[in-house]
Amino acid sequence: MIALEISQRIIENKDWATVLFIFCFIILAANKAINPSQFYDFIKLPFNQKYASTYRDPSNLFSKFTISLFIIQLISMSFLVQIILSFNGYTSKTNWITYIQIFTSLSVFILIKFYLEKIIATTFNMEEFIDSFNLKKVNYRSFTGLMILPIVIFLFYNSVNSLFFFWILIVIILIISTYFYFITVKNYQNLILHNIFYFILYLCTLEIGPYYFLYYWITKK
Repeated sequence: MIALEISQRIIENKDWATVLFIFCFIILAANKAINPSQFYDFIKLPFNQKYASTYRDPSNLFSKFTISLFIIQLISMSFLVQIILSFNGYTSKTNWITYIQIFTSLSVFILIKFYLEKIIATTFNMEEFIDSFNLKKVNYRSFTGLMILPIVIFLFYNSVNSLFFFWILIVIILIISTYFYFITVKNYQNLILHNIFYFILYLCTLEIGPYYFLYYWITKK
């Protein structure tokens, strides 16, 4: 007789992720078609300050171009967090419910942080500085999110089981983020030196504190 062994077949649904990736490419294509000069200046952001100097008005923080790239940043960072969690066995990278939870948590965290900055800026009469500072940070972080996008696409559709690879990736992201933050601070160094007390207060309460509590919450949960 032929022995038949029945095993459970697990089918992973990746269609939802494919839709999100295509959505990101549609946003990029639309920005390139509608604002070609702005788009090309943006992709040169790490190498020159033309984009930062041309679009330095705080009103650009709420422009369609900035918001659309911010959405791509949220999508790619949420995928990166989910892939890292799946690598450590906390979830599956194809679990769309977990992805929604991560995406929502990141969005709420960023929005709360943004409005806290607005409140503090209003309290200490630093609205113009904080708005310009935030615009620079959003631009640099959106560029980082754009760089991460092809990496998370590769990691999502391929099995990478190297812990060393993930550590290298995290270190690279931290180095890039630190480099962009250093450039931002350097651009405002004169203003910061004249308001060093308020800047230290801002740095501790809104740049270090929230990420520390986020890290604490993630490690505990």
